[in-house]
Amino acid sequence: MAGGGGGGVSPLGPAPPMWYHRDLSRAAAEELLARAGRDGSFLVRDSESVNGAYALCVLFQKHVHTYRILPDDEGFLAVQTSQGVQPKRFKTLPELVSLYLQPSQGLVTTLLYPVDREETALSDDRDYSDGEDEKPPLPPRSASTSTPPGTDTATDSPPAANGLSTISHEYLKGSYALDLEAVKQGACSLPHLNKTLVASCKRLNGEVDKVLSGLEILSKVFDQQSAFMVSKMIQQSVNQGGDQELENLVTKLAILKDLLSSIEKKALKALQDMSLSSPCNPPLLSMRHSKAIPVQAFEVKLDVYLAELTKIGKSQKYTLSVDVEGGRLVVMKKVKDNQEDWTTFTHDKIRQLIKSQRVQNKLGIVFEKEKDKSQRKDFIFASAKKREAFCQLLQLMKNKHSNQDEPDMISIFIGTWNMGSVPAPKSVASWVLCRGLGKTLDEMTVTIPHDLYVFGTQENSVCDREWVESLRAILKDQTELDYKPIAVQTLWNIKIAVLVKPEHENRISHVGMSSVKTGIANTLGNKGAVGVSFMFNGTSFGFVNCHLTSGNEKIARRNQNYLDILRLLSLGDKQLSSFDISLRFTHLFWLGDLNYRLDMDIQEILNYINRKEFDPLLKVDQLNLEREKNKVFLRFAEEEISFPPTYRYERGSRDTYVWQKQKATGMRTNVPSWCDRILWKSYPETHIVCNSYGCTDDIVTSDHSPVFATFEVGVTSQFVSKKGLPKSSEQAYIEFESIEAIVKTASRTKFFIEFYSTCLEEFKKSYENDSQSSDNVNFLRVGWSNKQLTTLKPLLSEIEYLQDQHLLLTVKSLDGYESYGECVLALKSMIGSTAQQFHTYLSHRGEETGNIRGSMRVRVPSERMGTRERLYEWISVDKDETGGPKGKSTMLSRVGHEPSVVRKQLGELGKVSEEGERSSKEETAARPKQDTSDTSDPSISKNSYNNPAYYILEGVPNQSAAALSPELLPSPTSQNPQAAKAPSSAQGGLARTKPPCTTSGPPHPRRPVAGPPVRAISEEASSEEDGAACMTGAHGGSVGGTVGTTLNRPPPDFPPPPLPKGALEMVAEAPFTKPRPLYPDLAEVRIPAAGPGAPLALGEGFRRGGVGAGALDDQSCSVLQMAKTLSESEFPGQPPRAPSAPPPLRGQPMGLCLDACRTFPPRNPITESIAEDMPEEALWGSSSSSLSVGESSVGEWLHRLGLERYEQGLLHNGWDDLEFLSDITEEDLEEAGVLDPTHKRILLESLRQQQQQQK
Repeated sequence: MAGGGGGGVSPLGPAPPMWYHRDLSRAAAEELLARAGRDGSFLVRDSESVNGAYALCVLFQKHVHTYRILPDDEGFLAVQTSQGVQPKRFKTLPELVSLYLQPSQGLVTTLLYPVDREETALSDDRDYSDGEDEKPPLPPRSASTSTPPGTDTATDSPPAANGLSTISHEYLKGSYALDLEAVKQGACSLPHLNKTLVASCKRLNGEVDKVLSGLEILSKVFDQQSAFMVSKMIQQSVNQGGDQELENLVTKLAILKDLLSSIEKKALKALQDMSLSSPCNPPLLSMRHSKAIPVQAFEVKLDVYLAELTKIGKSQKYTLSVDVEGGRLVVMKKVKDNQEDWTTFTHDKIRQLIKSQRVQNKLGIVFEKEKDKSQRKDFIFASAKKREAFCQLLQLMKNKHSNQDEPDMISIFIGTWNMGSVPAPKSVASWVLCRGLGKTLDEMTVTIPHDLYVFGTQENSVCDREWVESLRAILKDQTELDYKPIAVQTLWNIKIAVLVKPEHENRISHVGMSSVKTGIANTLGNKGAVGVSFMFNGTSFGFVNCHLTSGNEKIARRNQNYLDILRLLSLGDKQLSSFDISLRFTHLFWLGDLNYRLDMDIQEILNYINRKEFDPLLKVDQLNLEREKNKVFLRFAEEEISFPPTYRYERGSRDTYVWQKQKATGMRTNVPSWCDRILWKSYPETHIVCNSYGCTDDIVTSDHSPVFATFEVGVTSQFVSKKGLPKSSEQAYIEFESIEAIVKTASRTKFFIEFYSTCLEEFKKSYENDSQSSDNVNFLRVGWSNKQLTTLKPLLSEIEYLQDQHLLLTVKSLDGYESYGECVLALKSMIGSTAQQFHTYLSHRGEETGNIRGSMRVRVPSERMGTRERLYEWISVDKDETGGPKGKSTMLSRVGHEPSVVRKQLGELGKVSEEGERSSKEETAARPKQDTSDTSDPSISKNSYNNPAYYILEGVPNQSAAALSPELLPSPTSQNPQAAKAPSSAQGGLARTKPPCTTSGPPHPRRPVAGPPVRAISEEASSEEDGAACMTGAHGGSVGGTVGTTLNRPPPDFPPPPLPKGALEMVAEAPFTKPRPLYPDLAEVRIPAAGPGAPLALGEGFRRGGVGAGALDDQSCSVLQMAKTLSESEFPGQPPRAPSAPPPLRGQPMGLCLDACRTFPPRNPITESIAEDMPEEALWGSSSSSLSVGESSVGEWLHRLGLERYEQGLLHNGWDDLEFLSDITEEDLEEAGVLDPTHKRILLESLRQQQQQQK
């Protein structure tokens, strides 16, 4: 319960009033008030910024006004007032609210209409287990050895944030009189005071026990006498209570004081004695060796171009032998008469590995020759898995023989398993070794020990100590290493255990543990989550293992479980309390039995499973659907699932799913589902690759199969400057030129920004925003100019240090100091002498709440510019191969979730290249070693406020969906220069522009460098949509994209609105023909005058929503709803490129053609595709594959075919005139660089069709 009232009275009165909403978020409160819709509507919720405080929210003139209600030292409540104004104090909230129900009390309006909370039905809370038990399981009888008191949840904490203060007040106002009476009667003790002190020191008692437990281990090694005393004290403290408990605490504090003051001296003496008695013994750690890795051989073929094949019959078969222990790579070529020609390269002579993105089993190796000369050879491996194994072994070899003291990269194993309340079998080796179904490791690398092992279990009835020892024994058998447990956390039968290699034990610090109950009424621990966090050198990690509500229909409850865990799990840096745990860690991994099910008939599910066709099932997976709607796991990633559903099997077998169970209430159905999942979220521009994701097929004791995943993760060291602290002349600076945020709120208060980073001595605040505007009641645009933004000074100025740092931003209101959105920025892309632009999303409490963009730079003095290549940067992706698997957006897992960053100087925005590959190369040059072969922007996705469709809000002055006219557009002098320029941009060069299907921005960690693509929301494209995959200004005939999806539903929060009577014409922007003030990556929007045409229906979601003809007169439609619905298409955010041939509907205006596209998707989709990365599927044989009369250059012809990459080669060879192209041959094309046979066929077929048309 939040807050505390005066005199021991509950601040909520005898019973919580209906207008009080416990744990209601600010955004949800605004939605409830907007739904109420009447001036004077109000509610009270808990404050998000101050524990024990409240927030009074009032609706007036469509804006929400928030007043903070703060408790004073005596527990009385008062509305926060201006400085110098005497506040009115109340004992309870109802008393306070009753005053403001009277007029003229200082609020913006009188409180008139209370907005009551919705009572949750009890039946919704009845969540026991997956249908196996009639009643919830009891908690374990033995107390957890790893969960210190007071760390469970917020509900387990003392009644108020200031426990001692509140309890002391209660004693002085109540029990004090009883003690006084007892003393008058001759008593020699004060039982009530003793009880007060015991309650006040309860958490201190737990902390002391935790410290003593840690020191007990050191004492046993260095001080046997103290160890016996500590052990005895801990044993006695378990059962003592009452009067002795306080006395016992005092004794423990005295022992702790003596122990801390003496243990260092005794440890020093013990080590000195040890060094004298055995001077030749090596350190203990050096004796811990894992199994020696044997030499591994890979059979490969040399990949050569046709021009290089000078000798027919020349053998191209090679053997690559990797000697990890010796640090050598032997390249052996078989020649005639069984002779072998071989060359040995030491680890330092292997310059780089270059993975082909188009050919998954191809790898380029750059070898160093004499005197800075290098040679590249491309090899074809037997499979993609073999290529990954080879790369892993070479990375291991590089790391083993590196002269670096600290690692750049570690490998992490993560496993989740619902054990079904049955002990594990004798061997779970297949789980630990990632053997089974799905994406598994190659046998050559499967036994290489990982640096970290994280085991999450649910329904685990084994006691903690026994479970951890069994895990250590398994790892010892497989690796011959004695792994060290660094954290074990338990909530009933939900457990998480983290074990680390012995050599890394001293690199782990700041270990934190927490748990959250989400069972019945959020008080039972049969469902909930446990979490562990720590620092590995300079990189923060978080791991969450959860067991969410079961039941096919309990989707909303599972979503709420997730949000509760996100908000209440107390992990990570306490200074980051403004941020939920998804932004507190460099890498956050979320695993467990999430219990999301499949929405499909059971027989259809079984048929698909039998045929091993998982894609149709993944499209009806509840977790994927909820992520698609941004309900849960915002911007998390998950590797592609290629294994069968892991639940619900018949115990003792993996051949049969048991999907029915007779219960007292009737037959219960549990369809086979992927309940057990592993997801992750990483900071932008960090390195993370998922190397495996699968399940075992031989562990059959539970009705769930264990799931495993392994990750390759970049880490940073605790940086130590070789030049010392920077002098004033050598100080680095983080400078902001401007910041603009658009937040989802009906409030009109002022805002400021807080900046947090480990590279700052303390957090910094900006001044309040100096510009503010709103075209829609649900959104607010706020801006800060340079003078409002503080310059930040990092602790260290070395570029090597700064390029690994991140900046956390939170946008807070001045009225309640509550956060309206948070984000994270990588400093790496911002380092330079000129300002760089950033653009990313804002989120709060797991919900996307807007976006933020701006211009900043990180100035590093020239004396501090030295850097080095990281081990994970040693492997790159071939930039000249942009093709990817059909129907998937090409996303990489090497780089974490990052905002869209425009790497152009502000004065050179007009110089953006028209050619996508050229842009990609420029981006690559600007950010060395960051794989940017894809241009998909993770910050612009379906149902996202970063989607350019959102900016339809610009120029719309009110909520009405009435016809829109040009007068509503902002003038050129308004604060919105982009929208004002839209009409002129439309006339300035549209003939050569084409927005590509994918959006611009850096790569996103939803796809590994090799192997099948990571499953990312909004990526799946059905075959029916391939022909109408993109929405462009040039065509306007189709909506969606290669990153489009069949899961195309508007979020249920926003019902489908009617559209304005005028058509909305999305205009593609010319490629920055002149410098723009800011943010050139957003699409322009032009709203034409209303026409007589019928309204345009966008999206299947409209038809499902039942929007009829009569709905057009509904004036309650908000522009937000329009934007949300339009956001279902993937709008391009990349600089536009040259168009394809004119669409079949010639003569009609560009944009959304009313006649051709009254429905979404179009009933007669345009057959032409502009997916440039798959012209063989989209264009071959198409009726539009001939030369158009309107084409006047070779470049336009190639752009239409999606093969513009060959323009430079053709022009260089003299093929610069369309009239002479009819004479071109295959040999001519090869000389011009067209080596792909399919592309040659497309070009020649197009020319043949042109000749036939001319005849």
